[in-house]
Amino acid sequence: MVTVAQSIPVPLRLPALREMFEARKRVFVDLLKWEIPVLEERYEVDQFDDEHATYLIVPDEAGGHAGSARLLKTGRPHILDTLFPELCEAPLPRGPQVLEITRFCLGRACGAQARIETRNRLVSGLVHYALENGIGTYTGVAEMGWLSQILAFGWRCRPLGLPRPIGGKMLGALSIDISEETPALLEANGIYRPVPLQRLETLAAA
Repeated sequence: MVTVAQSIPVPLRLPALREMFEARKRVFVDLLKWEIPVLEERYEVDQFDDEHATYLIVPDEAGGHAGSARLLKTGRPHILDTLFPELCEAPLPRGPQVLEITRFCLGRACGAQARIETRNRLVSGLVHYALENGIGTYTGVAEMGWLSQILAFGWRCRPLGLPRPIGGKMLGALSIDISEETPALLEANGIYRPVPLQRLETLAAA
């Protein structure tokens, strides 16, 4: 299962999202040394974490956070157009059928093989979400090691420009086309998982 949370006025108030923000701090700030905001020395939350963001969360066996990603609307300010426009050599894909994947986070409490399985479930959840909501394209920014993995998943993915050194890291922008063929393309590379999506509101009401 992958939990979907969207249209949350103050995301930090929900326990499931607080755990996600804690995990993001451990990964992006403590491990990767990104220079990004941290609240209360505990939560990684930035200006894009608002009611316009959508979150996909993969739970662990105890119902906690195993992995997550944030989706941003491209008709509004988002990371690629606001922080890294120089990574795009062509016009930036944007519109109601285009979302940006950000903060793709895999928890560090489990081993490498479990993180790969969480990655596969999260990628599959992103595909399911796109197909269910009429999203035809994802965009994103990634460091080179992660960018190489994304390009090798087997789905239809292309760079939006040449990677550039920014802030001491080599970053690249990419675009991913999502269609009914995408699950089969991912399955050919052992990535796809038929994970159901469940909205956080549904879980809270159960």
